[in-house]
Amino acid sequence: MSAQSTPSRPLLITECPRDAMQGIKTFIPTSLKAAYLNALLKVGFPVLDFGSFVSARAIPQMRDTAEVLDLLDLSPTQTKLLAIVAGEGGLKKAAQYPQVHYLGFPLSISEEFQRRNTEKSIEEALDLLDKMQDVCYKTGKELVVYVSMAFGNPYGEPYQVERVTDFVYRLERLSVQSVQLSDTIGVAQPQVIRPLFESLIKEFPHISFGSHFHSNPNTAEEKIAAAYLGGCRNFDGAMGGFGGCPMAKDELTGNIATEKILAFAQSQNFSPAQLGLDEQALQKAIVMVSSVFPQEEYEVIK
Repeated sequence: MSAQSTPSRPLLITECPRDAMQGIKTFIPTSLKAAYLNALLKVGFPVLDFGSFVSARAIPQMRDTAEVLDLLDLSPTQTKLLAIVAGEGGLKKAAQYPQVHYLGFPLSISEEFQRRNTEKSIEEALDLLDKMQDVCYKTGKELVVYVSMAFGNPYGEPYQVERVTDFVYRLERLSVQSVQLSDTIGVAQPQVIRPLFESLIKEFPHISFGSHFHSNPNTAEEKIAAAYLGGCRNFDGAMGGFGGCPMAKDELTGNIATEKILAFAQSQNFSPAQLGLDEQALQKAIVMVSSVFPQEEYEVIK
């Protein structure tokens, strides 16, 4: 996000329960979602990707985002809430909630995936981003753009690193300050991750770049390390490594597990406390994972 790492937080973790939940077929009760999110709020993550204002037809699991929001206890936390928006209807809804600080939008460099994910062309998506930025200015919110398929796609469409750079130039013209490079299908390789972050961070020093990796657990830590060596200090994760995009392809590759990010941080001699996280609250949240996510129903590649 626009918040950069500081001496007190040398590495920033955005926890993404929304992404972890959205592909589950069985509806998670609203009260259970809220209880889990309230546990995560006590941990001290700088940002919590808690829900999405999107079509209930497209993502049934997120149809209760507004109800969940009303059940969150935000009084004891400095954590800022992020909600995903994919259309003008969702934008209008999200704008009504002052509790939501960040509005996230998935912009794909793949025309095929953009249409699958938001039922828009890339140009239509950019038009919506312009409107979102205007709403953010008026409501005091911040826009976060997820550049999906940033490391390749499964549709046979040409991929070049230069195309990612071109997209960031377009986002710069919209005054976007936070960009998350997203490995939507888990294909990113360290030899691409590191130079891409190095190049973009150098070329756009006023934009905060982060990573939103989906990955097989066996290759997760090498991706985290490559991004870190490339200058990335903002990592998205999900407890247990659950999640993935239902629109990407038939099988889902999970999010990078938050536990993997914490293990990498420890290898760099950063404790949870140095990351601004309450270790006791963190362990309580980890214990809750098995009661929230029905593993036998979840379609994730391990």
